[in-house]
Amino acid sequence: MLTFPGPAGELEALIDQPRDAVRAAAVFAHPHPQYGGTMHTKVVFRAAKALARIGCAVLRFNFRGIGGSAGAFDGGPGEMADFRAALNFVAGRHPGLPLWAGGMSFGSWVALETGAEDPRVTALLAIAPPAGGYDFSRVRESPKPKFIVHGEADQLIPLPSVWSFYGALREPKELVVIDAANHLFDGHVMEVADAVEELLGDYREVLGA
Repeated sequence: MLTFPGPAGELEALIDQPRDAVRAAAVFAHPHPQYGGTMHTKVVFRAAKALARIGCAVLRFNFRGIGGSAGAFDGGPGEMADFRAALNFVAGRHPGLPLWAGGMSFGSWVALETGAEDPRVTALLAIAPPAGGYDFSRVRESPKPKFIVHGEADQLIPLPSVWSFYGALREPKELVVIDAANHLFDGHVMEVADAVEELLGDYREVLGA
């Protein structure tokens, strides 16, 4: 466990390191903190491990007010500020490497909207993005590669809304649908990890990261 400075105080975090050389650095954000989301959420844990397997140093952290992180839930703006602080922290540890932004559910909105406007970020990863419930205007206009993983049976964010969201995104983009998976991917978490590894493993090779 480590901490790094956030705008509302210290934020607690974990870093998953690849076995070999670090080829890219990533920040991955957790689901909505008022509904039980933390950096230990199963999908967050497995996604971070998948990214590490393809050569990423991955920072996952608790938003303000969660676990040992200082501050209180802010409904979005504060969490975006936290994510920017996380990007700064990771970029400082791995200068010159490709920087990726990702997250699950609420965390994917925070990560993608923040990453879309940060010139250092070269790839955006969303797992179960809350399409229709949040403003993704920066993401829709972004020319950066966008990778999405969603559950076919997501009871909170119906798949048709995600297809509509995906259709409005600029290229390049990819969407993987996990058959029969609900919002938390119960019983399908490893399939999410496999999808992340496949999607971004190929992207890493294209970058030559």
